[in-house]
Amino acid sequence: MVDDVLGPGWTARTLPLRPDGRGDGTPPVATLVTRVTDDPQPRAVLYVHGFVDYFFHDHVGVALAQQGYELSALDLRDYGRSIRPGREPNFTTDLSVYTEEIDAAVRDLRTRHEQVVLLGHSTGGLIAALWADARRDEHLVDAVVLNSPWLDLRGSWLERTVLTGVLDVVGRVAPRLVVSHLAPHYGRALHRDTGGEWDFDLTWKPHGGFPVRAGFIRTVRRAQARVARGLAIACPVLVLASDAMGPDDRDHTGLTSTDSVLDPAQIVARAPCSAPT
Repeated sequence: MVDDVLGPGWTARTLPLRPDGRGDGTPPVATLVTRVTDDPQPRAVLYVHGFVDYFFHDHVGVALAQQGYELSALDLRDYGRSIRPGREPNFTTDLSVYTEEIDAAVRDLRTRHEQVVLLGHSTGGLIAALWADARRDEHLVDAVVLNSPWLDLRGSWLERTVLTGVLDVVGRVAPRLVVSHLAPHYGRALHRDTGGEWDFDLTWKPHGGFPVRAGFIRTVRRAQARVARGLAIACPVLVLASDAMGPDDRDHTGLTSTDSVLDPAQIVARAPCSAPT
């Protein structure tokens, strides 16, 4: 355990993971970031980030502490603090691979806290939902919060149907084929050096992101279809979505006040799929 890049009051611990056959054979790692408090809390939140992201939201730890929660966050393998030479950043063809680090983090928190809440954002929300469904009989967490989870693909009918079908085939035979790049305007609106309020490492979260590859889109779309068929998460689930959507293809004044990445209506529509009614 070492001092974290967030500064005083934060620690980071590297979690060694099993070899997964990726890259040049360098074993993957995850990183567990924790806000240190003088008064340990009986309740904890474990935060899981999204695509082209990592944990840098120190103010969330302060806010949760005021409500009686200790915050820990995972930088998943190949994201943020867990990026290693010889391994492709922000790429997978199997979202279930992240089960290993979530298991390790949750079980670690369970040794120190009476209650644990899993909080997933964007792609992390999709990963968290699938994890909670797979672990529903083990009762490892007491609640799940999905913050703007990526439960469906924003886009036209053509993109959501025909293109999805094409990428399902292409992603199987050529998983590393680059099919898209993120537009830089959203990242620029967030970062303090370009007018935003956030300070984050641009090598871990570049404005233009990392290449979006066919295999990644294939596995995300298959996971979203799994959610649409219905999950059976056994604990309470809270799904959060913006009340407005902004355009995702250009700069605009609402980038930091609307969801300009996902479609809130899709999130609301898929929310009941997370657990039996």
